[in-house]
Amino acid sequence: MVDEQAIKVAQERFGELLRRQLERVDVLKGEGDWIDYSKLDKLIIGVCGGDGIGPYICASAQRVMEFLLADKIKAGKAEIRQIDGLTIERRVEVMKAIPDDTLEELKKCHVILKGPTTTPKKGDPWPNIESANVAMRKQLDLFANVRPVSVPELGIDWVFYRENTEGSYALGSDGVNVTDDLAMDFCVATTQGTERIIRAGFEHAKKTGKNYVSLVTKANIIKTTDGKFLTIAENVAKDYPDVKWDDWFIDITTAKLIDPARRSDFKVFVLPNLYGDIITDEAAQIQGGVGTAGSANLGKRYAMFEAIHGSAPRMVTEGRAQYADPCSMIKAVAMMMEHIGEIEKAKKLNMALDVCTQFEKKLVMTGRDTGATGNEFADYIMETMKRPDLETVWQGYVDASIAAAKKN
Repeated sequence: MVDEQAIKVAQERFGELLRRQLERVDVLKGEGDWIDYSKLDKLIIGVCGGDGIGPYICASAQRVMEFLLADKIKAGKAEIRQIDGLTIERRVEVMKAIPDDTLEELKKCHVILKGPTTTPKKGDPWPNIESANVAMRKQLDLFANVRPVSVPELGIDWVFYRENTEGSYALGSDGVNVTDDLAMDFCVATTQGTERIIRAGFEHAKKTGKNYVSLVTKANIIKTTDGKFLTIAENVAKDYPDVKWDDWFIDITTAKLIDPARRSDFKVFVLPNLYGDIITDEAAQIQGGVGTAGSANLGKRYAMFEAIHGSAPRMVTEGRAQYADPCSMIKAVAMMMEHIGEIEKAKKLNMALDVCTQFEKKLVMTGRDTGATGNEFADYIMETMKRPDLETVWQGYVDASIAAAKKN
C-alpha cells in the first residue's frame, strides 16, 4: 500500500529544496564581473593546510609560491595569511563543514591555496558532515573547477572545465528517505549556472588558441538537466564562431581518453559536476596519477587552488606524511600564478614540473623513506626554475620524447 503520509512529508521537503534553489537563481542573476587582480593594491593569499597529509604538501607548495612571489611580497604587493580551522577535528567540534570563524577569514582573501580535507563516509569514526570542498565552493561561489592534464610525448594537452556548484552534488546532503524502501537524490541545473561554466570553457579555448571545446553529458538518458546543459551550449557557441565544438556522452568519452588514435585531438572539455569529478581522475592517471594533478576552483570574486586527491590519513598514521608527493599542490600554485596574471612564472613552474617529474627524475617521490620528502622535492623544483637554460632544456626533452613515442 502506498504511504500517503510519507509522500506528503517528502513533498514538503522537496518544496523547501526548490525554494532554496529559486532563491539562489535570483542571486545568480545579480552577480558581478570577474575581479581584476591588476587593480588591487595588495593581493591577499590565504593558505589553508587542511588535514591528513594536507599541511605537509601545502607547506612544500607554499615555499614554491613564496619563491615565485618574493618580489611582490617584499614590495608589499602580496600578503600570505595562514588560515587554520579545516581539520576534521575542528569541523566535527562545531559540526560544520567550515567553521564560521574560518569562513570569515577565507572571505578576507582574494585567492586561497588549500590542502586536502577529510570527508567522512559511512563507517568512518567521524560524524557525516558535509565535504569542506563542496561547502567552500558553495559559500565562495567557486563555480568553475579547472583541471589541466599534460603529457607532451603523447600529444595530450587537455583542460577540463567542470561545473562546481550544481549537478548531482548540489544537494548531496539533502536527499530524501521517503520510506525505508525508497530514497531519492536530486540533480540541479540552472540557466545561469550552466551558461557561465560553458562560457568560461569557450573563453579559455578562444584566449589560448586551443579553439576546440568538447561538451560532455549523458543527455540521451538524463534528458532534463543534461539536455538543458547541451541546449545552452548550443546557444553559447554562437558567440564563438571561431571555436570548433562538439558533444560527447560521458561513457564513450572515458574510452576515448585512452584511445591513442583519438585522445590527442581533444583540447578543452566542459561538463557537469559528477562527470567532471570522475573523468578528471582518469585523465590524471594518464598523466602519472592523481598526485600529479592540480585543480583550480574559480569564481568571479574568489579563487581556490588545491590538489585533486584526498587527505590520505593512513600516511599520517604510518608516519609517512613528510614523504607525500607535493606535485599536485605545486601544480595548483602554477595555476594560481596564471590566474593572477603571472603568466611567465606559471610557464616556468610548469616546465620545471615536467623536467623534474617526467624527464630528469633526479629525485623520485615514493610516499616512503625510499624516496624524497616533499620539502626536498620542492627544493628540486626551485633549483630547476633557477636554470637559465630551462626553456631550451624543456623543449629538448619534449622533442626527444615525441620522437621516441613516434618510433614506438
